Amino acid sequence: MDFNVKKLASGAGLFFTRAVQFTEEKLGQAEKTELDAHFENLMSRADCTKNWTEKIYRQTEVLLQPNPSARIEEFLYEKLDRKAPSRITNGELLGQYMQDAAKEFGSPYGSTLIKVGECERRLGAAEREFLQTSAISFLTPLRNFLEGDWKTISKERRLLENLRLDLDACKTRLKKAKLAEAKAAMAPDFQETRPRNYVLSASASALWSEEVEKAEHELRVAQTEFDRQAEVTRLLLEGISSTHVNHLRCLHEFVEAQAAFYKQCHLHMQELQKELGRLPNAFSLNSTHSMAAAGSSAEGVSSPVETDTLKIEEVQAPATGTRKAKVLYDYDAADSSELSLLADEIDNNDVYKSQKHPSRY
Repeated sequence: MDFNVKKLASGAGLFFTRAVQFTEEKLGQAEKTELDAHFENLMSRADCTKNWTEKIYRQTEVLLQPNPSARIEEFLYEKLDRKAPSRITNGELLGQYMQDAAKEFGSPYGSTLIKVGECERRLGAAEREFLQTSAISFLTPLRNFLEGDWKTISKERRLLENLRLDLDACKTRLKKAKLAEAKAAMAPDFQETRPRNYVLSASASALWSEEVEKAEHELRVAQTEFDRQAEVTRLLLEGISSTHVNHLRCLHEFVEAQAAFYKQCHLHMQELQKELGRLPNAFSLNSTHSMAAAGSSAEGVSSPVETDTLKIEEVQAPATGTRKAKVLYDYDAADSSELSLLADEIDNNDVYKSQKHPSRY
């Protein structure tokens, strides 16, 4: 118990000394040991790497899983060291709904839903494979850096900062001890000073000499510990270059996985379009258009697109005395007696207007 109390008191004294040193540095009342420029650049580079890696990691999580509730659930399972249950993708769920609906309809619409539903399920399966590949090849290395390497670097940097405060506190204590020793070593005036005071002055000078020696020893120890910790921290910070190389390789793997995923989706959609094109009545028109198509087929017109296209010779004058006209090209009115028209526009005008400007119709 006595040992624990002494250890606690020693720790509290050390914390108080560091707090005093830190406060005096902020107030400009104490000197601060500055690190070399290369070391400062290494720390700045490490901070930049950590900040941007964290942002990229968070946004990649949002890209792969937009649902925040699902991300929280996966996070809890990870912290509890339990495997998260398999989750169906939105594409697979949509495909399942389409296929279930097709069973109820039993029409050309239903048969089309079956084909589209199968494609959506294949797209969902490809998406799930892409998510798993990206999580392993890209997200995991980024998370390992943030939760592993960076925590180690931060811990060593905090330790280095504490040792720097101890070193500067030793420098300040040695400086004060030397000043006190210099004052005590001043030769006293024997004519005005009693022998008793002279003895006290000599004793004080000896005490301050011992204090200086003790402070110098503490400074040497603090300097050695600080240099050793600075070297350890420097090696860790220089390892950021290796981290960049590793993340570059992971980034290439992520891009390859993403390209393969979109390529697979494109192939699935092309196959779906071909299958839909082979289905009968895949894009059947309404009853009116069907009757018009049948009449056109009897006259030798084979293309359904041509059936929907309005021809000038097919436009007949209505019973009201007006007629429709299709504009062949754009025309800007020259004055108030003319009309401004756009190409392919169907215009209802009186007969005398169309006769006045026949070149526009």
